[in-house]
Amino acid sequence: MLSFVSDLRLVDHHCHGVLRDDVDRAGFEGMLTEADRTSPLGTSLFDSSIGLAVRRWCSPVLDLPPHAPADEYLARRRSLGAADVNRAFLMAADVDTYLVDGGLSPDLLLDHRELAAVTGAVSFEVVRLEYLAEQVVSAGCTASGFADAVRARLDSSTAVGAKSIAAYRVGLALRPERPTAKEVADAAGRWLASGGRCADEVLTRFLVWEALDRRLPVQFHVGYGDSDADLHRCDPLLLTDLLRATAGLGVPIMLLHNYPFHRNAGYLAQVFPHVFVDLGLTTHNVGHQASRLLAEALEIVPFGKFLFSTDAYGLAELYHLGVLLFRRALSDFLTAAMASGDVVEADAIRIAHLIGYENARRAYRLD
Repeated sequence: MLSFVSDLRLVDHHCHGVLRDDVDRAGFEGMLTEADRTSPLGTSLFDSSIGLAVRRWCSPVLDLPPHAPADEYLARRRSLGAADVNRAFLMAADVDTYLVDGGLSPDLLLDHRELAAVTGAVSFEVVRLEYLAEQVVSAGCTASGFADAVRARLDSSTAVGAKSIAAYRVGLALRPERPTAKEVADAAGRWLASGGRCADEVLTRFLVWEALDRRLPVQFHVGYGDSDADLHRCDPLLLTDLLRATAGLGVPIMLLHNYPFHRNAGYLAQVFPHVFVDLGLTTHNVGHQASRLLAEALEIVPFGKFLFSTDAYGLAELYHLGVLLFRRALSDFLTAAMASGDVVEADAIRIAHLIGYENARRAYRLD
């Protein structure tokens, strides 16, 4: 691996906390991928690219030989306990700064401050917009008071960015215009009457525009997700009208994960000045194929528009794998470019610094 990549500072611009408590085998396998659970009609999720990556790259962190059998790996993990496992993998990952979406399973996971405290890293919060809206409703707001209650929450937040899971709830074909006050109140009334999750296109647009008004970079989950997502509604090209409408604001929009639409996302990052992209959890899910995937993702993306993230959730192993496989893939990409004479070392170092941390620090105004 190139030395300037192996030593590269990293800002993980989209991730989640790690589990506070131990997990059994079924729980572990269920968190390896976006699958709901291990299928009784299939085999273990260790029989996948990410499962092989865990056995190859995570076993040595727990003082096991590479490729240790799954049963031995999980027994060793249980014997150490959650706190030691978390510390081992987070220290091995060596992330400089975390931007943490804490709106998913906050009762089960370390929050952004606790996560950073394990390693002494820096952390910032990313506010999950739909979760914020659900908190507002749980606090007992009225339909007419919903908008102001959301604004008050955003105004009091210390978050450096916002996250939307529109892809899961309503799809990414969002209308471009800001909804009117009446439209928001009517939509809130329908939601209050029916209950359930925040899953209304009008409210989604309202939340996104309010975040942009506060100059919070807005992250969108794109592409690969669990079975709640209808993948055909998760193509980032569906955001094109909204991207046109927001291009003049000068506030970044972050397209997360993007597989299998990573080339579409790359196109959007090239043609829209405020669009940034990453590979997120795709990197560790494809395991040994990460180098090929990163090369595809970087085909037309300006290097100043690509960010690093793990989207690690629950299992501390996913931080380690996300970082290690990203470093290997980026090193392979730059090594090939230098070997062909298309890139000189000074430019390769510059590209690594942009992707590893400079783009995130600039886009989220972390300085």
